[in-house]
Amino acid sequence: MTVRQVIYLASGNAHKVHELPRLADAEQLPVEIRSAREVGGMPDVVEDTGTFEGNAGKKAAALLPLLPPEAWALADDSGICVDALDGQPGVESAYFAGEDGDDDANLAKLVRVMRDVPADKRGAHYVCVLRLRATTGLDELFTGTCDGMLQVEPEGTGAFGYDPLFAPAGYGQTFGLLSPETKQALSHRAKAWNALADWIRSQTVR
Repeated sequence: MTVRQVIYLASGNAHKVHELPRLADAEQLPVEIRSAREVGGMPDVVEDTGTFEGNAGKKAAALLPLLPPEAWALADDSGICVDALDGQPGVESAYFAGEDGDDDANLAKLVRVMRDVPADKRGAHYVCVLRLRATTGLDELFTGTCDGMLQVEPEGTGAFGYDPLFAPAGYGQTFGLLSPETKQALSHRAKAWNALADWIRSQTVR
């Protein structure tokens, strides 16, 4: 790969569209990250596979027909898995409060259902699966996880989703309070991206 590879994000999530290009720039990769808006927007996808890998695959496949032949589609499927809830909300993290719910509603529901769970039972972990696909048959998976604990109440406004409730292992503060640089070093999405970055570097023609 001797030129900048164009990668379109198979996502309509504004937070992800902002975060992933920033990770690419930090790694100084020979890629150009573009939004699905540039090709007409992300098509609607029913995320019904029951797995992060399957949902990411469906999203990438849905965007591919809209892309230039040489471009790649990159999909992200991620969520939070809570030990006391047997891994829920998991792949349903975006819809925990119902189909019409939003980040605030999802967070409020998790606070509510975890209200009486003792501190030693509040373990949780984030999962992120990145799936890279192309019309050439390229199909690669990259996974990252981040272990931690759920606080009783949300703390901080410096992040999104369930982040104000989640304190990563080894830290007494939530992702809502920690700096963006700290989150970038610890997060499930950053770890998945690092695996993707290593793979991209391995494809570089010497």
